[in-house]
Amino acid sequence: MCPGLFRFLTYASGGARKVKAGEYFFDQPDSLFKVVSRVRRGYFETPLESVTIPEGVSVREIGGIFSRTFNNFDEERFLELAQKDEGYLFPDTYRFRGDETAESIVLTMLENFDAKVATISDKLEKFGRPLKDIIIMASIIEEEARTLTTRRMIAGILWKRLSIGMPLQVDAVFPYIIGKNTFELSLEDLKVDSPYNTYKYVGLPPTPITNPGLDAILATITPTKSSYFYYLSDDKGEMHYAKTHGEHLINKALFIHRGN
Repeated sequence: MCPGLFRFLTYASGGARKVKAGEYFFDQPDSLFKVVSRVRRGYFETPLESVTIPEGVSVREIGGIFSRTFNNFDEERFLELAQKDEGYLFPDTYRFRGDETAESIVLTMLENFDAKVATISDKLEKFGRPLKDIIIMASIIEEEARTLTTRRMIAGILWKRLSIGMPLQVDAVFPYIIGKNTFELSLEDLKVDSPYNTYKYVGLPPTPITNPGLDAILATITPTKSSYFYYLSDDKGEMHYAKTHGEHLINKALFIHRGN
């Protein structure tokens, strides 16, 4: 490209004041006239970046992923906008431009949630519970188990506990409350005063604790009926079920070693 001719065409078409400063992306060579037209219109055409949001991450974790992907991402603004939508930012692989706004990203993820949930609307309607309750439970199921079979079994247990007024008593809430997982929890941790503490308070947490994927949502609304009331996962991810609290205590002694 000839710099002199570029300057001449730029001034001839409106002067330097008409030029939009910024970073311009060209995926292939372009004619001088097209380049001048683009810089006058501010058509940056920044490249698309693939961003994968895994199932079961929180809004805060999503903000961190975008912040690591895009240099100028406004993580604080994203968290301000998205906090109220915990549970509804659908985990998926997205393609965004580097200059995408936090508002645009949140809107895209919410629209994707609506589109994905629409594919199972008949099952959701048949299950007969409010979508909010389903997504809260699905966010727990997402963290409590990894396979569709175990998720459906645990969903059956947890819905049954709710139906009889029994506390859910799930460890999945503690990373959200205090940042500790099952194997790091102490007995004192289980007593922390938080509306999300399902050992202390009966019922569902106030909001989802993560953003569940479609498999967890499906497991939540297609629970497996069983005679079990208790379950736990060992350090290898194997599930152990129990019908009584006594049986559950035996399983805990055999497979779980909490911190002191």
